Amino acid sequence: MPIDPPVSPGPPAQALPRDRQATAPPLWDGYCADPFVLHAQDGRYVMYGTTPVPLPEGRAFQVLVSDDLETWRDVGGALAVADDAPADTEYWAPEVAHAHGTYWMYYSTGIGDAGHRLRVATASDPTGPFEDVGAVLTPDLPFAIDPSPYQDPSGDWWLFYATDLVEGARPGTVLAVQRLLDMTHLEGAPTVILRATADWQRYEADRHMYGGVHDWHTLEGPAVLDDGDGGCVLLYSGGNWQTPGYGVAVATAGSPQGPWHEDVSRGPLVTSASTGLVGPGHCSVLVDDDGTRHLFLHAWDPSVQRRRPHRMDLLVQDGSVRVQDPNADGRAARRPAEPTEGGC
Repeated sequence: MPIDPPVSPGPPAQALPRDRQATAPPLWDGYCADPFVLHAQDGRYVMYGTTPVPLPEGRAFQVLVSDDLETWRDVGGALAVADDAPADTEYWAPEVAHAHGTYWMYYSTGIGDAGHRLRVATASDPTGPFEDVGAVLTPDLPFAIDPSPYQDPSGDWWLFYATDLVEGARPGTVLAVQRLLDMTHLEGAPTVILRATADWQRYEADRHMYGGVHDWHTLEGPAVLDDGDGGCVLLYSGGNWQTPGYGVAVATAGSPQGPWHEDVSRGPLVTSASTGLVGPGHCSVLVDDDGTRHLFLHAWDPSVQRRRPHRMDLLVQDGSVRVQDPNADGRAARRPAEPTEGGC
């Protein structure tokens, strides 16, 4: 594993031309990056997301609540920030699981995008306030982000996340998994389950990282669900989150530790070109009471450069995965072989 922290990626790149932009409105007209939606025990739908600045009361992570997945209301911030936390600490990509009568929030902290570690906080109410339990889940990794808890059909919990790996043909950010011994401890060492295989996943050419210069590739934002036939489906984001070339791709496996397989000939599932959204990515999946799978992701607002959440329907059937815009009269989104906007 690398030993030096990464560098800040900088401002967003140019957005799509106006005639290529989506017409469907976002779910909420505000900044809510890395959206994760939980169906809480009390029946509410609760969305959590990354915000660039502290929220009222000094809390981290935007919280939105809905009764119907259509109308969302702002209920403040989720995570109570420790008084002794450095002022420039950033808090990224929360996801929440309910287990043993408690809500468990997994997230990362670092200074800018350097030195991020995975942490966990708890709350009795899904809207918080969540209190950090003091456990660093990845103390031996120089960089770890985007934790995503998954409970397999046997009841075991796993934590998927992104970390950095310099070795190999495409150095960069890869996806890993570890079993949760309990909700605050990981078992053993991380298993790398997926790393970049395609040019569309390139973050930046000639990037200065870990004491060297690399064509840096990025896989991040893992989200795992059952495929309905005893296996797993992994959705992940790839490429540069600042550009229209960012997108969501799919891999499948028989179990959380894999081996994971992806059809590299088909390219990403969700792209700017297939949706009209600018840089769609970092998704989560919610299964509602009717069994419908909803895919939540963010995209840029090209006018003010905010990250806003959108929703699509996710269809998993006969080993295939596709998405459709619930506002588009049931028409399935195109799945091009390669992205056609931005990226590398």
